[in-house]
Amino acid sequence: MDVHLYFSLIPEALIASNLPPEQFGQYYATGTGYKSKGQCLFFEVDPEFRSDYFDIPTAIERCVPTPDGTPKHSVYVSVYRVLEHLPLSAIGKLYLTTAYGHTLELARGTLPAEKEDCLHLYQDLVPVNSLVVSNLDPVGFYNNVTVNPSKFIRFPGLFFVELELGALARDPENGPANDLPYSFIHHLREALMVLKPGAGDSLAAKETKLVHRVHSMEFPYRMVKKGFYIGNGADLAFYPMISHQELRDKYNSWWRSANI
Repeated sequence: MDVHLYFSLIPEALIASNLPPEQFGQYYATGTGYKSKGQCLFFEVDPEFRSDYFDIPTAIERCVPTPDGTPKHSVYVSVYRVLEHLPLSAIGKLYLTTAYGHTLELARGTLPAEKEDCLHLYQDLVPVNSLVVSNLDPVGFYNNVTVNPSKFIRFPGLFFVELELGALARDPENGPANDLPYSFIHHLREALMVLKPGAGDSLAAKETKLVHRVHSMEFPYRMVKKGFYIGNGADLAFYPMISHQELRDKYNSWWRSANI
């Protein structure tokens, strides 16, 4: 039976499994008894990838079906500092699984070239799970905490997603927020106003502002703005999110499951 390698993002882990992506996503999100539920995201990793940091051969040896032929669901290779030891060349497709076990496949795309003159909301998932607002575009935000940090905080790599801000992206003080599903709107407005150009004090020079130091790793898939970003050192890759219209037309089961 085939052995797959997966890089889980909720939580960070490198896992070997006999299950193909859709079955692994269902197992990882709902468990074997279908009693627990939780959103999960994971990458498929090149099964030929090897590293001195990970003992992948031993994990593969242990990843064998049971005597009755049941596939081995998971063998954990590592749960610590996985991202920084995974080159982007070994990372394949990204899978988004809903809390009900429906999985959507995303392919790697081209980094957006056009910069928007607006504020941004970023959810960091690996190696930290924080919520940050910034006036930097995604590439600038990534560089600001990795290859060219402006503060003492620095990460070897980062996986993050940009979330929708609606009207708050250009008018954080007065923009309507009725369509935003966030429970911390007042705090979010205050953080965004610190970044607003011409705010009238020294704080206006801030490029980023922490909204939550430790934030829930789950987020509404429908609020993904453009897509997902994963970087290791100077390498940064982008996985564009499928449009809402296409999700409704072609992936309706996943879309309904994601919005229950």
